[in-house]
Amino acid sequence: MAAVGTFSRVVRLSSCFGRRCRLISNSAQRRGIASCIDPAHGLSDEQKEFQKMAFDFAANEMSPHMAEWDEKEIFPVETMRKAAQLGFGGIYVQPEVGGSGLSRLDTSVIFEALSTGCVSTTAYLSIHNMCNWMIDTFGNTEQREKYCPELCMMDKFASYCLTEPGSGSDAASLLTTAKLEGDHYVLNGSKAFISGGGDTDVYIVMCRTGGKGPKGISCVVVEKDTPGLSFGKKEKKMGWNSQPTRAVILEDCRVPVTSRLGQEGQGFNIAMRGLNGGRINIASCSLGAAHACVQLARDHLLVRKQFGETLSSNQFLQFKLAEMATKLVASRLLVREAALALQEGRSDAVSLCSMAKLFVTDECFNICNQALQMHGGYGYLKDYAVQQFVRDIRVHQILEGTNEVMRMIIARSLLSESG
Repeated sequence: MAAVGTFSRVVRLSSCFGRRCRLISNSAQRRGIASCIDPAHGLSDEQKEFQKMAFDFAANEMSPHMAEWDEKEIFPVETMRKAAQLGFGGIYVQPEVGGSGLSRLDTSVIFEALSTGCVSTTAYLSIHNMCNWMIDTFGNTEQREKYCPELCMMDKFASYCLTEPGSGSDAASLLTTAKLEGDHYVLNGSKAFISGGGDTDVYIVMCRTGGKGPKGISCVVVEKDTPGLSFGKKEKKMGWNSQPTRAVILEDCRVPVTSRLGQEGQGFNIAMRGLNGGRINIASCSLGAAHACVQLARDHLLVRKQFGETLSSNQFLQFKLAEMATKLVASRLLVREAALALQEGRSDAVSLCSMAKLFVTDECFNICNQALQMHGGYGYLKDYAVQQFVRDIRVHQILEGTNEVMRMIIARSLLSESG
């Protein structure tokens, strides 16, 4: 409930000071953001307040450490717990179990701002929030009260376990089994590429309790110290180095039936419901990286000289920068439309979430990559943040459903509605 109190204080502050609207309108200039790409456009005063909280947290608590976390592969637990004090551990979890109770649009605004400080850490926060929401939404009262408060304060951390060595895009073909023995399930199988694996405390595991296909899949919560649960080696990755990635291995792992979320056979639906929001979240993380890179590129063009004048005088580079800014704003608008559709439960929500994930992760990677190109050889040096943004968001085109699968979902929706 401390998280809710934080946001409540912010709202009260916004109504107490007559100058607040003017201060908010000037916040972009204070942060050095060009008005045409200001992410505060279109937001309410309350949204602008917690956006500013997230930007400030990113600038003060994340950005100064981003390179070190990457180089030394540090999982910044204490920093994330500070974020939880602001309500960022359960952003769209209900207040009665310690969450902030905010909307999907609010969540996108926060993740975009946090990602300007560290994409990798924010991406893990988004996964943790998704797991927390799944328990809050599909768990019973006892499960919600047991897990959600500690997850909201990030006293405990969560991981999402769907992908397997043999089932990536074809998630419904997963092989991890959960056989009923009395009042327990006995789990056997393995999960691959699990963010936080081995360092987190709560694992949301999709497993097969029935026959083949999606209707045979259920969802269970497995706690870290459960006998039979172990982990593979820590993977060496191109990016996302501030969060560990390991295989999760289940060998005769016994969990009580009371650890199941929802009904038997509901697991695939739970997994996909989680991923719809996860796709908006990861697109929002891409937005933050692209926003930061547009600003880094602009600043570099203004000071770097070649052929006797700054690069900002070169019309080709001006046009490239204009294209980057335009794609950034277009991406942001699509993400926010998808977030609204999901929040409202609209029939087009799944397609819009897929469109947002496809378009935004592709375009934002291109923006960051172009920013690196504008830096020339300097952009390839680890002294410059632009290269880390490029490395960290490349995987966004793969996870939460590859962008090829996003095209399949969108096309299927279009063709099923024809005629």
